[in-house]
Amino acid sequence: MHIVRIGAEATELRPAEEIGAKAANLARMAALGLPVPPAFVLPVKLCAAIIAGHAHAAQHLRDGLREGIAFLESASGKRFGDRRQPLLVSVRSGAARSMPGMLETVLNVGCTPDAVHGLIRATGRSRLAWDCRRRFLESFGETVLELAPASFAARISELVGAECAGNDRELDSEALERLAGDEQALIEDRADGRLEDAFAQLEAAAEAVYRSWTSERAQTYRALQDLEALEGTAVTVQTMVFGNGGLASGAGVAFSRDPSTGAPRPMIDLVLDAQGEDVVSGRRTPDSAEAIARELPRIEAELGEVLKRLEREFTDVQDVEFTVEDGKLWVLQTRTAKRTPRAAARIAIDLVHEGVIPKDEALARIAEIDLDSLTETRLASPGRPATTGIGASGGIGIGRAAFSSESAQRLSAAGEPVILLRPDTSTADIAGFALAAGIVTSIGARTSHAALVARQMGKPCVVGCHALKIDPVAGRAELADAVLSEGEWITIEGDAGELYLGRGETIRTRPEAELAEIAAWQSQTGRHDRCAATAQCVPDHI
Repeated sequence: MHIVRIGAEATELRPAEEIGAKAANLARMAALGLPVPPAFVLPVKLCAAIIAGHAHAAQHLRDGLREGIAFLESASGKRFGDRRQPLLVSVRSGAARSMPGMLETVLNVGCTPDAVHGLIRATGRSRLAWDCRRRFLESFGETVLELAPASFAARISELVGAECAGNDRELDSEALERLAGDEQALIEDRADGRLEDAFAQLEAAAEAVYRSWTSERAQTYRALQDLEALEGTAVTVQTMVFGNGGLASGAGVAFSRDPSTGAPRPMIDLVLDAQGEDVVSGRRTPDSAEAIARELPRIEAELGEVLKRLEREFTDVQDVEFTVEDGKLWVLQTRTAKRTPRAAARIAIDLVHEGVIPKDEALARIAEIDLDSLTETRLASPGRPATTGIGASGGIGIGRAAFSSESAQRLSAAGEPVILLRPDTSTADIAGFALAAGIVTSIGARTSHAALVARQMGKPCVVGCHALKIDPVAGRAELADAVLSEGEWITIEGDAGELYLGRGETIRTRPEAELAEIAAWQSQTGRHDRCAATAQCVPDHI
C-alpha cells in the first residue's frame, strides 16, 4: 500500500479525494516551508475495507504503519516507544470534505511506560511525561475502547478535589502519575496488553479512526450537509508536538477573519499548557489575551503572518489549528473556514476589493445564499442580560430552553423553536444543533468544533457562560438569581454573547450597501444565482 509522506524533506502533493482534505492541505503547507510536524497518510480507499473487516486490508494497514513510522523516525531522530528519545504521534481523520469534530482522533500514541521514562530522560519534565501518559489513556479508552468520557472525568474531578487544585492543569507530576495509574487500572482489562505496546496502540488507533466513519454523529452530519457521496476518511499519523509542557507552550485555533461577522481581523483562541483537543472539544475556555501576551509575546505577530500567507495561498478565509511548544509555533491543520451567511457575503466582497479573487469567483461562493432573505437582526429593547458569555456565532436566537438533544427534538416536534443549552460544546449533539434556533454552553471556546458547526449552520451561538450552571439530568439551569427550566423562553444575542430570559422582540435590517454591490456584479457578469440558504453556505476549497 502506498503511503504519502509529509515533511520538510519529503512532501508529496496528492488530491484530497485520495488522502483527505486535511492531509492535502498539510502537504501544501509543508511545501510552502511552514513549520509542519512530519506526517504520513494512509489513503481514503482503505477505509471501506477496514470497516468491512477484510484480512488483506488489515495487512495493508500494518505494512503502511511500519513504513510510515520508519519515515517519522528518520525525519525526527526519535524512535517509536523508545526509553531514551521516544517518538509519540497523533492519529487523525480526514475526509475529502471537512467534517469538523465528527470523526475521531487519538493523541500521544506510543506513550508506553518505556516512553514515559524516555520523555523524562529527554526533557527533564516528569509532569509533561505523565500528563502525556494520562492523556493517551483517556484518548485510547474513549476512542478505541469506547468507554464513556464520564469514567475518566470522575477520576480527574476526584483527584483535583483531593489535591485542592483548581483544575487538572494545577496537578503536579506525582498527582498525574497517580491519575495515570488509576486510569490504566480502569481500562487495562479491555486493552489486551496494548497499553505497553507502541505499535499495537498505533494499529488500534488507526482502525478506530477509520471505523469512526460509520458513527451516528458522522452519518447524521453527512446527511445534513449532503456529503453522502464521500467514500470514507484517510488517516494521518503525525509527529506529536507538545503544547502541554508549561506556560511557554499551548494549543489553539485561529481564523484569518472573523467567521461570524466577516470582519477583516484574525480571531485567535489559545489555551496555555494544553493540547489541541482541549480547545476544539470545547472543554476549556481559552486564556486571556493578556496572559498570552505575557507568556508568548511573539506568537500573535508570527501567527498573524502565517494566517495572511495561508489566506493568499488558498484564496479564502482559513481555519488553522496550531501548537506552541516551548515558544516555537507549529501549524497542524488549515482548512477553508465555515462561516455564517452574513459573513460569507462580506468576505466575498472584501476578497474582491483586495484582489484575491475575481468577481465571478465571489459570486460562485455566495451562490447558495438567499440574498433576498439576508438580514441583520438585533433586539428592539434588550435591557440587562441575565448573563454574558462569549459570542461564537452571530444573530438572535429565540426559543424554548432544551438541555439535551432528545428534549430539543421533543419540543421541536411540537412546533416550538428551541435553544439548546449544554454544559460544553459536543459534536455528539449534532441532531440537536440541526433543530435548534440557537446554542448556549457554560464552558467552551468560540473556535471549538461545535461552535464552528453552529456557524456553518447559521445558528446563533454563545459559549463560556460561566455563571450558567446547567443540569441536563434535572432539565434546568441556575443563574445568579434565577432558575431556567426546560420549556421556558430564552433569547440569545450571538454577537455580544448575551443571554436574556423570556421572549425578546427583534428588529431586522438589510445590509443594503453589500447587497447593492453584489447586484452590480451580477449585472456586469450576467449571473443571477438565487437559491434557498443551506447549512453549507460556502464550499470547501482544497
